[in-house]
Amino acid sequence: MNPLSRRGVLAASAFAALAPRPAHAFYPDRGLRMIVPFPPGGAADFLGRTVGEQMTRGLGQPMVIENRTGAGGNIGTALAAQAERDGHTLLLNGVPIAVNRHLFAALPFDAERDFAPIAMLAVVPNIMVVPTELPANSVAEFVALARRRPATYASIGNGTSLHLAGAQFGIATGLDLTHVPYRETGAANTDLMAGRVDVMFQTISAAAGLVRGGRMKALAVTSAERVPAFADVPTLREAGVDLVSVGWFGLFAQRGVAADRLARLEAEALAATRDPVVAARIAESGSLPRAMPGADFGRFIAAETQRLAELVRVAGIRAD
Repeated sequence: MNPLSRRGVLAASAFAALAPRPAHAFYPDRGLRMIVPFPPGGAADFLGRTVGEQMTRGLGQPMVIENRTGAGGNIGTALAAQAERDGHTLLLNGVPIAVNRHLFAALPFDAERDFAPIAMLAVVPNIMVVPTELPANSVAEFVALARRRPATYASIGNGTSLHLAGAQFGIATGLDLTHVPYRETGAANTDLMAGRVDVMFQTISAAAGLVRGGRMKALAVTSAERVPAFADVPTLREAGVDLVSVGWFGLFAQRGVAADRLARLEAEALAATRDPVVAARIAESGSLPRAMPGADFGRFIAAETQRLAELVRVAGIRAD
């Protein structure tokens, strides 16, 4: 190679080294964190850990799950909104990100302004559980009992699918049920098993072991069809209550994260949810895998926001 050609090659190499590279070439350049604003042991926590573990394989970086609970999911969501907008902090959220704007007078974030949907992960039916000592072995028997005396229902916070399912059940049956919110799944389960509350529409993953172990009784599931993990438990409709009430969860990033980073996160989240092993684990937990791209997920959330606003109005639900 003559000297002029050699100088040309060196100059071209130097220019290539200095030229801007696509953002994804450096992304992710460190570990990620996924903020889950719900308690450990529930459906959200299970989904975050299961999908997050699979995503690390594609992203090539570890992902730490942070449970930041409280205020119906608002504490963890606000923390995620304040994170650096570089795609290294994700938020796992569900019904509360759509309904909390209708429950709370003020929020420390704006769901539409602050967050971009990455992908839906799963639909989450709840399971109606009661203490083993409660003299009710069916939905009809529970309704009859609750007509004779005051009854309470537990949830893990205002605006969660547990709370909304209980409120809708009260409307559908004409029962005046008192809502008892908890901060932690374990505390809610403990009080239910001890008979300090009468019923809970718990996520299946958080109740499955306790039901199978005989520590609480399952009366129905809240989905339109029976759940494979509890195929012998009827739906509410089969039990005589015309109600379908399911939760859902998905991943979000902050608005302002580079488009190519959002696209990579979406691709990895969808691939993780569709992985046969991951999908089977989700189904075994009682949830239903739903790999929905970000744009479709955004439209879904908009529709849910309108639907839940009407539920809040009719039920008179408030963040108390």
